[in-house]
Amino acid sequence: MKPIIDQHAALIVVDLQPDFMPGGPLACHEGDTIVPGIRALLKARVFSHVVATQDWHPAGHISFASSHAGTKPFDQIDLYGHPQTLWPDHCLQATHGSALHADVDWSSLNAIIRKGSHPDVDSYSGFRENHGPDGRRPCTGLAGWLSERGVDEVYVCGLARDVCVLWTAQDAVYAGFRTHLLWDLSRPVTPTTDAATRETLIAKGIAITEASNLQRA
Repeated sequence: MKPIIDQHAALIVVDLQPDFMPGGPLACHEGDTIVPGIRALLKARVFSHVVATQDWHPAGHISFASSHAGTKPFDQIDLYGHPQTLWPDHCLQATHGSALHADVDWSSLNAIIRKGSHPDVDSYSGFRENHGPDGRRPCTGLAGWLSERGVDEVYVCGLARDVCVLWTAQDAVYAGFRTHLLWDLSRPVTPTTDAATRETLIAKGIAITEASNLQRA
């Protein structure tokens, strides 16, 4: 059955930013190939509610390998009692690499959720930051924003499928939204994670679909 998109559904476009594209410091596998599809989906005005998340890091962010002597990108450390992957410096605030992708017309966008702006806390999900020093995951306000507009169903796409898209989808379920992941409009950091991502989505009750299946009510 093809999903029917009505006024209670929202699209969440995760981190469609140049630094995650080929040639960027944290390039996702074939990350640029989803840009035309997302551009077409926004142009079609299928969704009444469209939100974009934007990685927005200060210099010296705690998730950067450059902030930890003796480490390199993709090493893991313990941070506040949880595993933390260390990343290349990326999406520095107000740089070209942190901008929403210029090849997409964002005029249908209703809100931007900037994440990762706290220097001492990483943030993958559009709904909640990662664990902070107090053991909590602070909310971004996205769940409340959606609920106040009568949204009860979300469709998630963007980058990276195995990190920020996955965390956003999982937290959407946690917040009580019926959740779908647009597989064709997302890409992973590495495709070797795809099988594990699918297993996680199925286990969490997150529907896997494609943009071509969407029907407007």
